[in-house]
Amino acid sequence: MPDPRTFTVSDDDDGIRLDRWFKRHLPEVSFNIVSRWARTGQLRIDGGKAAPGDRIEAGQEIRIPSAAEMPARPARPQARCDALTDDETQFVRDMVIHEDPGAFVLNKPPGLATQGGTKTTQHLDRLLDGLAGESGRPKLVHRLDKDTSGALLVAKTARSAGHFAKAFSGRTARKVYWAIVVGDVGPNEGVIDAPLAKQPGTGGEKMHISEEHGLPAKTRWRVIDRAGNRAAWVELQPLTGRTHQLRAHMAAIGHPIVGDAKYGGPEAFLTGGISRKLHLHARRIRIDAPDGGAIDVTAELPPHFAESLATLGFEQVAGDALRLEKPAPSPEAKQRKVAAAAKSRRRERRGERRARGSQPKAKRR
Repeated sequence: MPDPRTFTVSDDDDGIRLDRWFKRHLPEVSFNIVSRWARTGQLRIDGGKAAPGDRIEAGQEIRIPSAAEMPARPARPQARCDALTDDETQFVRDMVIHEDPGAFVLNKPPGLATQGGTKTTQHLDRLLDGLAGESGRPKLVHRLDKDTSGALLVAKTARSAGHFAKAFSGRTARKVYWAIVVGDVGPNEGVIDAPLAKQPGTGGEKMHISEEHGLPAKTRWRVIDRAGNRAAWVELQPLTGRTHQLRAHMAAIGHPIVGDAKYGGPEAFLTGGISRKLHLHARRIRIDAPDGGAIDVTAELPPHFAESLATLGFEQVAGDALRLEKPAPSPEAKQRKVAAAAKSRRRERRGERRARGSQPKAKRR
């Protein structure tokens, strides 16, 4: 029988699922094959049986059957990917407002989709080829709507991508949005707690409030300034990360974001020279860096938003004067912390058992 193959988990893959490791490093091995190897005991981590959903750690050894035992898999046609033009490469480089060993932060312009789709061929994910370096091609770890502008973080390495993904899912990353909304919101601050679900009949393109089918969604808002009863400039902090959350929530309380026809209809537009573009901007992102320290970046406003602020008599300094509040950790983050502590205790106990087993047994007299 051919010798099995052995791989050592790198630092970049620390903490990811085993099936994700196969996608990164052995894409020719299908999930069905990995599952079969697990069922038959041929898939091993540090000598023990493993499952596709197991989390792996740097330094562990993954053992799989030899290449000769792997069933043939027909090659998939490769998607055609046109090389970027010089102008496109310069375009994405001009978006960079922060760079460090683990990440770029970009100031995404309005009108540029984050990812592609059936009818979307020009998008940020494609343009990231223009930022590729020694660590490879940058990786998206969160998204902004096509018409939303502002700070968007992309990871340089697989390791930093895993770190940032955990920060976003655990709600330790803080994102501050600025929006101009229709009408006078009323109180100076508040929290919108309204579950969101895909609206039937829209193909998932629109969300709506649904107590029965929706997923939990919370948005904190604070009024920065008011233009009488005509409009309000607000700071928004999403405490969850649902699709179109800010737009759907503000429309649900009767104050749609200016320019948001999808959720506000004709009422979402102001007269008097105010742009018809969406007035939603990711002003600031604050997130812990993988190797210590913090990334804290502010993205300049697009021209149409800055012009509308001036037209309505608002001054940008008022928005930046608000203190960044730290959101409470999500229940999911608390559960992960408890699970990590339990895993650490199990490792310690295994180490103690191995140490006891290695000691010579006392002779009987």
